[in-house]
Amino acid sequence: MRHFVRRLAAAAVAIGALSAPVAAQGAATEAAPAAETTATALPDIAAVEPVVGIAMHGEPRYTEGFAHFDYVNPAAPKGGEMKLFTTGTWDSFNAYIAKGTSVAGIGMIYDTLLQPSDDEPFSEYARIAEAVRMPEDRSWVAFDINPDARFHDGEPIKPEDVIWTFNFLVKDGDPLYRFYYGNVKDVVKTGDRQVTFLFGEGAENRELPLIVGQLPVLPKHYWTAEGRDPTATTLEPPLGSGPYRVAGFEAGRYVVYEHVDDYWGKDVPVNVGRHNAGRVRYDYYRDTTVALEAFKAGAYDIRMENSAKNWSVGYQFPAFEQGLVKKATFDHDLPAGMQGWVYNMRRDIFADPLVREALAYAFNFEWANQTIFYDQYARTRSYFDNSELAATGLPSQDELEILEPLRGQIPERVFTDSYTPPMGDASGNIRDNLRTAFLLLQKAGWQIDPKTRMLVDPATGKPFSFEILLVSPEAERYTLPFVQNLKTLGIDARVRTVDTAQYINRLRSFDFDMTVVVWGQSLSPGNEQREYWSSAAAEHTGSRNYAGLQSEAVDKLVELVIQAPDRKSLITRVHALDRVLQWNFLVIPHFHAPYERVAYWDKFGFTDARPMRGIDLTSWWIVPDKDKVVAEGKEEAADIQAEAGAPTGPESGG
Repeated sequence: MRHFVRRLAAAAVAIGALSAPVAAQGAATEAAPAAETTATALPDIAAVEPVVGIAMHGEPRYTEGFAHFDYVNPAAPKGGEMKLFTTGTWDSFNAYIAKGTSVAGIGMIYDTLLQPSDDEPFSEYARIAEAVRMPEDRSWVAFDINPDARFHDGEPIKPEDVIWTFNFLVKDGDPLYRFYYGNVKDVVKTGDRQVTFLFGEGAENRELPLIVGQLPVLPKHYWTAEGRDPTATTLEPPLGSGPYRVAGFEAGRYVVYEHVDDYWGKDVPVNVGRHNAGRVRYDYYRDTTVALEAFKAGAYDIRMENSAKNWSVGYQFPAFEQGLVKKATFDHDLPAGMQGWVYNMRRDIFADPLVREALAYAFNFEWANQTIFYDQYARTRSYFDNSELAATGLPSQDELEILEPLRGQIPERVFTDSYTPPMGDASGNIRDNLRTAFLLLQKAGWQIDPKTRMLVDPATGKPFSFEILLVSPEAERYTLPFVQNLKTLGIDARVRTVDTAQYINRLRSFDFDMTVVVWGQSLSPGNEQREYWSSAAAEHTGSRNYAGLQSEAVDKLVELVIQAPDRKSLITRVHALDRVLQWNFLVIPHFHAPYERVAYWDKFGFTDARPMRGIDLTSWWIVPDKDKVVAEGKEEAADIQAEAGAPTGPESGG
């Protein structure tokens, strides 16, 4: 699994330039640093035939000799500038540590051993590695490094760089890497241009060869130079090997990447037809409202629209009416994942599942969808909605064979009911729901204080009070009505919206009562589920187990998902996991749309292909004639916005 909430960071994600294993994927055990040599007995690597691609299940779509991915234009012109936006701020170019806030798009300066394709559930192909060797039992994987692969300073990429990168990530990098690569027993140099990953015995981890292929390779000679600390934040643009390098920046405001003219990998098949823009710029804005006005003025080119209101009524401006700006929806087959208000079960107030179930009745999605979202969303009920991985109805016989041994350790309703979030009323009247919520709260032991009319714990007299942590003002639109319904129940819920840096730090340290979280899912769930749900991750600062779930049964289900030998069993095991997560009431589910909404100034070209993973902006290109027309239109748009007193350019997110 490689994708982490593709829509979570808007354009920063869409450009495909992520700076870390984007699913926050992890393992239940921590990886140990590897040595450049080992006493471990090595397998007969030479006896395994080298290939250009490997798949999670079955055979990869592309075979030896393929020229490029099917969804790109190999003749796409190079050049021009693609301007993107994001919100918040940034203070570091070091994306691989749990410190600071890394800049958007920094992943574009690095190469990885393998490159995933966007038109398959989960397959990867040669990038830094010109070939990959993997035995049938997947107990190890070896990468033959392309002899042309080099960093931007001309130094070749060597096995030592791969080994140093692995050691750094699992020892001193973001904690997720220790979990992510937890089943890697050793990484060794097995040739002048070959590095081999050895896996722990009995790991039964089919995706491990693919996820180690996601390893970004950092230059050992650069990061170990005297006076340089790879564990610290930095505003010094680092050395990379990828298609782009940092060309300019102002901390907290913007960053510009320029295409590397002599990029070593430009003719590698996975790169052909991609990385077409001559320059890519990210501008930072305080919030999405200001950013929308700047888009109308032509300050940036592409907007991944996450607001249903904006999509419905926010694009009535001259440039759009003249056809200079386009709106389009792009279908995809990705699971929607789970977005919702997550309970931090480390807090005593949310320890009782009856309480967690009760509070969900205070969210009136039907009213919010009609009143706020222009009926553009579907209610989320599964952690894998919009895909065949979502559990529906009652468990199948195959699922029951997995679930029955866990009876007594998991909620009984897993066996008897199909989970559905409480249904509200578009009129706004949810008295029946609130009555149900109150009965559940009473059953959990909470009572109304007749003097204050507040819900209190009769044993302590403490009121039912908590904070909802937000990072986006947009979320206030549907959170505040939810809070009002909670007040009707006698609950004191408060909303606090903070800046990006504070939000990230509080999530990393689990310093919140309730917050909005998105768990992204792929078509091939695997090791990242450990990072999301395992008991070990719940205790590890910086993990994505935000709910604090600790369940031996869930741990077992996660391992079964990771060990699935084929697609059919993977689907069955994910269904079983999904059901148990649903009935644990970890979140109050929100909503999703089965497509991506994109507004863009009409200067781009792209193919008609629609990869199952959604649009890949790295395969878009700038059309020179259109670019000229748009440039003239932008000047007029900026004048109109300036006369109206609206924002026409980037601003500090800090």
